[in-house]
Amino acid sequence: MPRARPRLHSASAYQALAGGRTEVAESEVGYDRQVKVIVQNIATEYTDEGLSASRQGEGMTLLMLPGWMNTIRDFDALASRLVSTYRIVRLDFPGFKGGTEAPPSDWGVKEYAAFVRAFIEKIGLTSYVLIGHSFGGRVAIRGVGEGTLHPSRLILIASAGIAKHRTFRNRAFTVLAKVAKILMLVPPLSLWRAQLRKKLYKKLGSDYLAAGALSNMYLKVIREDLQEYARKISIPTLLIWGSDDDMVPLSDGMLFNSLIKGSQLEVFPGVGHSPHVDCAEEVAKLIEQFV
Repeated sequence: MPRARPRLHSASAYQALAGGRTEVAESEVGYDRQVKVIVQNIATEYTDEGLSASRQGEGMTLLMLPGWMNTIRDFDALASRLVSTYRIVRLDFPGFKGGTEAPPSDWGVKEYAAFVRAFIEKIGLTSYVLIGHSFGGRVAIRGVGEGTLHPSRLILIASAGIAKHRTFRNRAFTVLAKVAKILMLVPPLSLWRAQLRKKLYKKLGSDYLAAGALSNMYLKVIREDLQEYARKISIPTLLIWGSDDDMVPLSDGMLFNSLIKGSQLEVFPGVGHSPHVDCAEEVAKLIEQFV
């Protein structure tokens, strides 16, 4: 049976100042439920807010996983539009820029998925909708596909996870990263370390630069292709993409759409890698309709 064509959404009404990003005041999202727990011996920060956070047992829980080196704050715009209707739980991944400690070793996607499961068990979630952006989507695909995570529904926003068609790019990326590190140790070049680092890492990409101490883990993560796990996903799945995403192209979204049986792909023309930020209002409406 042929796959339905992706639906397109106009983003112009939701793109504001500062390059089309929707700015949300800090007061729009309450942080009275920002807490820490110990998960797998790691001090873990998360937020738990919304309808069910104050009225236990009511409403539906949305568990949000951020992108690479992003934090719970990356979901501010989206959460502020859903918090009055749903329980919103946002998790900071280990080693990223938030309040969760670094992992004890160079984790792969499998370890992050196991961490999410341990977190879910720790806070006692029994029913939830899983939302993952970019790397968070990568973790969600692996976790759901292998049976580690059991959400009722899955929402993937510009999800990473397709690697096979980028084999040459990933190898070149790895080689250039190693060369960059060696050059930093050469005494004459070390004097210009900051400028050299900036120029070399511009070629490598912003995600690698942001990784810092986790750069080896980043190289490990991008090599993993998740198509086999995507094929195993059988729960209702919503894919949300920007047509101008230059980090995880729309072609990846279309491939996931073909791999995940019964999945629905929604596309925002002219939008990049963060539709949940740039078009938070529209994305919130899609989520409300989907769940």
